[in-house]
Amino acid sequence: MAKFDLIIRNGTIVDGTGAPGYSGDVAVKNGLIIQVGTVTGDAVEEIDAGGNIVSPGFVDIHTHYDGQATWDPEMAPSSWHGVTTVVMGNCGVGFAPARPDRHQWLISLMEGVEDIPGTALAEGITWDWETFPEYLDSLEKMPRAVDVGTHVPHGAVRAYVLGDREKPGAVPTRDDIRQMSAIVEEGVAAGALGFSTSRTVLHRSVDGELVPGTTATEEELVEIGKAMGRVGHGVFEMASDMKHEWNEFGWMGKLSRETGLPVTFAALQSIAKDMSLVEQIAGMRAENRAGANIVAQIALRGNGIIMAWQGTVHPFLFRPSWHAIAELPWHEQKAKLLDPAFKTQLLAEDSDLSGTPTELRELYNVIIQGFVAQYEMDDDFDYEPTPDGSVAARAATAGKDAAEYAYDLLCHDDCTGFIYFPILNYTDGDLEFLLPLQHSDDTVNSLSDGGAHCGTICDAASTTFMLEHWVRDRKRGNRIALEHAIKRQCQDTARLYGLNDRGVIAPGYLADLNIIDLDAIKLGKPWLAFDLPAGGKRLLQKADGYLATIKGGTVTFRDGKWTGATPGGLIRGPQSVGQGDVAA
Repeated sequence: MAKFDLIIRNGTIVDGTGAPGYSGDVAVKNGLIIQVGTVTGDAVEEIDAGGNIVSPGFVDIHTHYDGQATWDPEMAPSSWHGVTTVVMGNCGVGFAPARPDRHQWLISLMEGVEDIPGTALAEGITWDWETFPEYLDSLEKMPRAVDVGTHVPHGAVRAYVLGDREKPGAVPTRDDIRQMSAIVEEGVAAGALGFSTSRTVLHRSVDGELVPGTTATEEELVEIGKAMGRVGHGVFEMASDMKHEWNEFGWMGKLSRETGLPVTFAALQSIAKDMSLVEQIAGMRAENRAGANIVAQIALRGNGIIMAWQGTVHPFLFRPSWHAIAELPWHEQKAKLLDPAFKTQLLAEDSDLSGTPTELRELYNVIIQGFVAQYEMDDDFDYEPTPDGSVAARAATAGKDAAEYAYDLLCHDDCTGFIYFPILNYTDGDLEFLLPLQHSDDTVNSLSDGGAHCGTICDAASTTFMLEHWVRDRKRGNRIALEHAIKRQCQDTARLYGLNDRGVIAPGYLADLNIIDLDAIKLGKPWLAFDLPAGGKRLLQKADGYLATIKGGTVTFRDGKWTGATPGGLIRGPQSVGQGDVAA
């Protein structure tokens, strides 16, 4: 009988702690890492990782697979990029608790905030739960390629308690707050990893209404945080416009100090935020010096929009001629777009922003006029593009109007062309500002939004981008050491959520692993697929260079292809290192 289930031999082990890589073997039995270094004995399966990197599986703490996790065992696209653990329920949106008459309301909220097709959610979700613990039980029924954990989402909690009173600006009573706190306490006690909320004008339902947490009072937020404190674990996660008058860091610091729990927020250069990123980091650090534990979630690249005719956003979205064809079947739209007379007509028009929310007009104007900050996506596109790659610059070189140049770009490849528009995190025209944040203990790599923004981004590929761009190929500044980059997406993300059983290659830890050919790591060209339930669309992006991904000792992906294995499950609460036979 074989001594081990799996041995990975001869790899360069980058163990997730930030320590220098070293040559060695990894032995696995019963889902745990048993030996690391020189392994003697045999196994049911051996993999020769000679010349390649062996890393822990990546832990992605900011995703929105809340609906998809109920029907999709593969959990793509995150699972295609070395991710073995996802945390969902971020930004205050999710599907539990859910009264039967609020299902469509919750779908509309998720569709508006996270750009996940409502028709796909309506067809795909089974709704065999009402309370949050029942939702966890439902999630636990389906095996997956990855582990999933989740927050209790503020939007669903408010809708459950306030019912029809839940409108923008609604002020809950003290009894409402007591009920909401009890729901959160119950959810965290049942295994939720935390609670999430959103306080940004960018997050709206499909009907244009602000999300429930936007106007929440300090009393409401702190009392909910105290509910987690009574359980003794959980992360309070938030997206916010960081308005100065809200004093967000004041109540976040108070909450963290009173409960001893971490509070984490999305730290971005954003057109919607009152505070600059520098102010956000300074405010966080001032509270942390006073004893709080606030952690900034930072993205790895410019966030925003991949524009396409069939996507959610493009520069001509508000022109009358586009409105006239927007609801046509794609083959009819395409015929119009390729018609020279239609093109001339559309380009001669002005955009009509009447009827759009006033506070979003600045954003929409940048989308429809910001060709200097929009970039042509070549086959070997660099996600840290230079000014000469902008639509405006290339149009000038070609002697064309920028709008016409953009139109033609979108018509490339049978009207499947893409334009990259990093509307967030690219104010400086490069990513240099992220370098010091990548080396800060009070920040964590995040904001992939895996499973969300289906028609605008595919930042679930951020883990691959980390390796390809920051570690190997970056040309416009310093790079990041491989060992540090792996630590950022393994141990650091896992520890924030108390997942102390993963993110490190050492005896006793989960055998969640990647075998990576660093020379071959490369993001594929994104494409729009229509493979969600009801034919819903999503942007997808694969990668070369992942020779194998292993979840709990089982190979889930070989050379980028799913094996069909589903060793992943539901994470309930904090986790500790396993007590298996690590001396085997």
